[in-house]
Amino acid sequence: MKTPKSLVATFTLCMTVMVCCAEPVKPAKTSHGLSVVQGVLTLQGKPYKGVGVNYFSLFYRRIKNPGDMSHQKGLASLSAAKIPFVRFMACGFWPVDWDLYLRDKEAYFKLLDGVVKSAEEAKIGLIPSLFWHMSTVPDIVGEPMDQLGAPNSKTCEFIRQYTKEVVLRYRASPAIWAWEFGNEYNLHVDLPNASSHRPKIWPSLKTARKRTKRDDLTSRAMLTAYGIFAKTVRKYDKHRILITGNSVPRPSAFNNTKNKSWKPDSPEQYAQILNRDNPAGFDTISIHAYPQANNKYSANAKTLGEMIETTQKVSLKLNKPLFIGEFGAPMTLGADKERSNFQEILAAIKTNNVPLSAVWVFDLPGQSKDWNITFDNRRSYMLKLIAQTNRQIKHSPLKPR
Repeated sequence: MKTPKSLVATFTLCMTVMVCCAEPVKPAKTSHGLSVVQGVLTLQGKPYKGVGVNYFSLFYRRIKNPGDMSHQKGLASLSAAKIPFVRFMACGFWPVDWDLYLRDKEAYFKLLDGVVKSAEEAKIGLIPSLFWHMSTVPDIVGEPMDQLGAPNSKTCEFIRQYTKEVVLRYRASPAIWAWEFGNEYNLHVDLPNASSHRPKIWPSLKTARKRTKRDDLTSRAMLTAYGIFAKTVRKYDKHRILITGNSVPRPSAFNNTKNKSWKPDSPEQYAQILNRDNPAGFDTISIHAYPQANNKYSANAKTLGEMIETTQKVSLKLNKPLFIGEFGAPMTLGADKERSNFQEILAAIKTNNVPLSAVWVFDLPGQSKDWNITFDNRRSYMLKLIAQTNRQIKHSPLKPR
């Protein structure tokens, strides 16, 4: 994800309001959302493949301005265009954005209720991502990021509490297709130069006022937080798919961890990292896939299509359906190259029978110079090509193992 720039407000920390305000909702009599059956992604009991969109600010715009009702038109328009689902940030980005949640949970959840209701009315699926930005929860509770790896920490208790509240409140909704932890945490783990990649300090956004070695994210801490999330969801929802929200592993992710080096990983090491970073409890493999100017792709792949093919083969061996949670081609490539790259990615998704994917990004004005897609701008053709791809893959056979 290319981080939006307009993320500001004020907030006061108050951990004494960690009591859930939502009444538990009785589970629906029939299973809603996506499930995995013997390694196959299913929807309403049938094998499913689909391409959707990232609608990053679907709920975030309501946090920033509760009177903003643009999500209603957005979801209805996507549904009418045969876009089956959206992935979105179901939380605040910076600590300051959690102010309403900490102060008045019922008011906060009523805003999210409106989004879920609109999706139900539009008959479009939702993939909410609950802890988008990796440093936000530790910052809210006043702990360094290593506490993501401490099961009894305030950070992990916050993860348990918010996960429980969201799942209990919305598990009966047919609009909810899956549960995702966060966004691209795996790109930050075990880096040889971790001190150069510590989270930003923005006092006005209520981040921590300093960063230390304890804010260098490790794979152990990340996987501990993932496990807590998965275990909590499974207490209340036994079947919907769980997604880490990971990007494609860095080309040297295995060697980052093992040898603290930038030596490129072999395809076998790439497969090991995919398995490690989408651990037991998560029944999908998550990557984000974008064209690279230097053509340096993970798994020693020479092209993006080759990397997608390799990843799909790994996912099949692991019996975990592949979710390309983000893909896209930016405007900065120029119109012709943008279109050709976008078509190549869709072709790779179709050819390799990738079951689930979502383009970056729908209706995000802050990224209008590079990534934004709307029904009115020159990138609207992407939505038409996605709808066309959905028609083509609807009845295509699953790829043999």
